[in-house]
Amino acid sequence: MIALRLVQLIEDHSEELAEGLTKKLLSSERTRDLQRLPANELHERCHEIYRHLSEWLLTKTEHDVEVAYKALGARRAGQGISMAGLTWAILLTKEHLWSFLEWEGVHGGLHNVFGELELLRLLDQFFDRAVYYATDGYEEAISTRAA
Repeated sequence: MIALRLVQLIEDHSEELAEGLTKKLLSSERTRDLQRLPANELHERCHEIYRHLSEWLLTKTEHDVEVAYKALGARRAGQGISMAGLTWAILLTKEHLWSFLEWEGVHGGLHNVFGELELLRLLDQFFDRAVYYATDGYEEAISTRAA
């Protein structure tokens, strides 16, 4: 139940998280390519992830993650975004989330540790798959264009 409480905390602060992440994406040297995209597009994408995190972690299947992130990878390839920039954006999304959880003081007694560990495991699993499938979709789009 601790993991669900933490996910709810994230979703409740999704707008704040999206604003902060958008600023990071627009100012990071590693996401220079993404800075060509409209800021509202980046913000909407950030908000979608954080606002619906419980769905991504608890109800969506790996196939759902595959479909969504392969499409994202292909879209970013078509927009001329570098693979490194795309990957960094996904990693920064996770890093920004972890910073938020640390800031919110997500810690408690020993009884909370297992819930927190479960959430971290689910987050890692989700973002690892997001990177993999975005890369796969990106590479497919590039090879299709080259053919």
